[in-house]
Amino acid sequence: MTQREPGRERPARPRSPYLNPAMAAAWLGISPRALQAHRSKGTGPRFRRHFRNIRYHIDDLDAWSRATARASGRRKAGTP
Repeated sequence: MTQREPGRERPARPRSPYLNPAMAAAWLGISPRALQAHRSKGTGPRFRRHFRNIRYHIDDLDAWSRATARASGRRKAGTP
């Protein structure tokens, strides 16, 4: 049996569509702290809580990313 570093979560099972918060943040290209802030505010992607573990489904991450994407080249009104 191999020992893991303390505090490290186990990686997702092969072919599992569920990611832990660190993996989900990497998938989205944001920091784990930013993902946590979105989760706390209720503005982030849908997640599931399995006892103490938080998991994100890849489809939910992709849907949230598409929904929050801004069209390139568009600016807010009143900005040069």
